[in-house]
Amino acid sequence: MTDSPDQEDAPQEAPPGNLLVLAVLAALGGIGAGLIGALFRLALEAADRLRNEVIAWLHGWSIGGFALLLVLIALCAALAAWMVRRFAPYASGSGIPQVEAELNRELTPPSASLIPVKFAGGVLAIGSGLALGREGPSIQMGASIAYHTGRWFRRNWPDCRVLLSAGAGAGLATAFNAPIAGAVFVLEELVKRFEPRLAIAALAASAGAIWIERLILGNRPDFTVRTLAAPGFAHEPLYLLLGILAGFAGVFYNRTLLWGLSTSDRFAAWPIELRAALVGAAIAVVAWFAPAMIGGGDPLTQRTLEGVGALALLPGIYLLRLGMISCSYGARTPGGLFAPLLVLGAVLGLWIGKLCALALPGIGIEPVGFALVAMAALFTGIVRAPVTGIVLVSEMTGNVSMLLPMMVACCAAMLVPTLLGDEPIYDSLRAQLLRQQPTAAKHVR
Repeated sequence: MTDSPDQEDAPQEAPPGNLLVLAVLAALGGIGAGLIGALFRLALEAADRLRNEVIAWLHGWSIGGFALLLVLIALCAALAAWMVRRFAPYASGSGIPQVEAELNRELTPPSASLIPVKFAGGVLAIGSGLALGREGPSIQMGASIAYHTGRWFRRNWPDCRVLLSAGAGAGLATAFNAPIAGAVFVLEELVKRFEPRLAIAALAASAGAIWIERLILGNRPDFTVRTLAAPGFAHEPLYLLLGILAGFAGVFYNRTLLWGLSTSDRFAAWPIELRAALVGAAIAVVAWFAPAMIGGGDPLTQRTLEGVGALALLPGIYLLRLGMISCSYGARTPGGLFAPLLVLGAVLGLWIGKLCALALPGIGIEPVGFALVAMAALFTGIVRAPVTGIVLVSEMTGNVSMLLPMMVACCAAMLVPTLLGDEPIYDSLRAQLLRQQPTAAKHVR
């Protein structure tokens, strides 16, 4: 008797030999994900350097340089959107909603052609300055590599499904040099349950990815944070307040992003390349006057974690970046949301920390600690994956002294949007993707 699809997808006790093969294939898929993710990071770093040099050079041309910058960034965004439309429609955006839909058998598994489109399109879009993150492409490329590793070795769907999710975690691990967060992300966000075979595969894939990535890029946290003293008991109510505010900010972020996508869809009669070019031109205006504000945002996050930022300017930076993220994601080019939202979390936390330090000067508040905690709390308010957020920020910064404040803040940040009935962002994006599936399916090769 043939098993039904539901029976195939159900967790099963795998024979020891099969489990060993699955772990080996997961490690191989993770190595592939780590290699492509490391090369993607190198390409983005080179693109960022080139972009900054070009902007500095064009400033010498006055108004002519400004016009040329608009044209260059608009062309890069349009080319990225064209590649997605022409060769791999499911390569648009973050890629996480696509991976989740594939795991639930709501979309067909990823085509291998997605990988070069996601890589090249991501470099064009993020490298030209769109406010998107490297982790989305890394996750989707990692998932595709691991899935096709299983297909090459003739594994059945339940094994390929495990490899698909484990490869996605390896992609996240590579994007942020955060192996534990990559494995936790698989269990907490992608499949939302614990399966021993899945946990083994996720750990093997993340380990393989980080091994090859560190051979290429070295082993250092993404962000440098000075040593922070563990906060005292008197600080905990402030971190609770920070978490509540981060929860409301998460709801606002989700609704702003979805509003941006719905606004973009109102112009569906316009070619997607034209819409992307208009977004690129808008980003170019920001690039001309404030080049540090564009792109994925890692340099801005680093400065914020150093405590740099005038109190009066931080809200403006937050709102500008939020608008840029919403516009950039609406361009339908490859690019993720994690790295940009971590920028917002750091800026929000530093602002609140500085306000608290002014209001309560006698209790020794460190605003940088608030920035660190808010990164995890805003991530939680938006994605609803608190453990992933805490582990990710801890690994990215090499800091564990703020674990208790992170737990307090993330609890509140999770509670607020849940009480308000706000959907996690990737659930909303997946639902939107599936509503558009009949149109997109016509282009799948």
